[in-house]
Amino acid sequence: FLGAVSALSRGTAWRSQSTSTSLDLSGIYPPIATPFMASEDVDYRRLEENLLKYAQVPFKGLVVQGSNGEYPFLSAEERVEVVRAVRQSLPQNKLLMAGSGCESTRATVQLTEKMASAGADCVLVVTPCFYKGKMDSRVLIHHFTQVADQSPVPVVLYSVPANTGLELPLEAVVTLAQHPNILGLKDSGGDITRIALIVHRTSTQRFQVLAGSASFLMAAYCVGAVGGVCALANLCVSGRWDEAKALQQRLIEPNTAVTRGLGVPGLKAAMEWFGFHGGSCRSPLQPLTEAQTQQLRKDFSNNGWI
Repeated sequence: FLGAVSALSRGTAWRSQSTSTSLDLSGIYPPIATPFMASEDVDYRRLEENLLKYAQVPFKGLVVQGSNGEYPFLSAEERVEVVRAVRQSLPQNKLLMAGSGCESTRATVQLTEKMASAGADCVLVVTPCFYKGKMDSRVLIHHFTQVADQSPVPVVLYSVPANTGLELPLEAVVTLAQHPNILGLKDSGGDITRIALIVHRTSTQRFQVLAGSASFLMAAYCVGAVGGVCALANLCVSGRWDEAKALQQRLIEPNTAVTRGLGVPGLKAAMEWFGFHGGSCRSPLQPLTEAQTQQLRKDFSNNGWI
């Protein structure tokens, strides 16, 4: 770890890069799903129809090929093509954050370059995790540094321990925040103390933290996060805390159901209820059972959403 910090302090490669600080992440970014046909091919027509509906809502931008996009089940070519299709339909004033994380550093660098060419404004890079027992701070700092050094667009770190079984260590985040091409962190762990400490420890950098889930968005805003994943943020930014608190409470059960509970199949089922195309999941994910569907509908109806 100390060796990695020493290498970072030299930072000669970093200083040759254009700085990422001009890109403001503050705002809301729906992590969109990838609709599939019954054949499990990507349904680009329904993807475009979803994008037309998203365009009617004043989001800052979209996260494409994040966890909700089923990115582990897509080939590298499919991942890039989905990003290209979204960029073609997305208004130019909307920011496109594309997931480019792979297990190896080499593959992540290559995919990051392709995502930038496809129109991504920045990339979201998840922690490699297959060999999670070896993914300590030294290894992860080296990985993200190599990616950021070679990325044509700013990099956002992505810590999602529920899926990876690995939380990006606090000290690694603080060290990487010094890199001029590392813009911020999407933290999906939900530890508010950790988020507050990251904000505090990176306060001398222009490092931006996004809450990775609606279930703790209000709390994350309170400790210095700049954005997240639902419309609750507008209430927080404008100081309407009573309304924000009420909305946050109504979001907890349905949000938990479609993230930690039922996952992408639950998300896609709920999308259909609200006029979006969820479509099929790609195997091995399976549709909800009837009992799961009834419970999910109850979670939404009990909180006044349907």
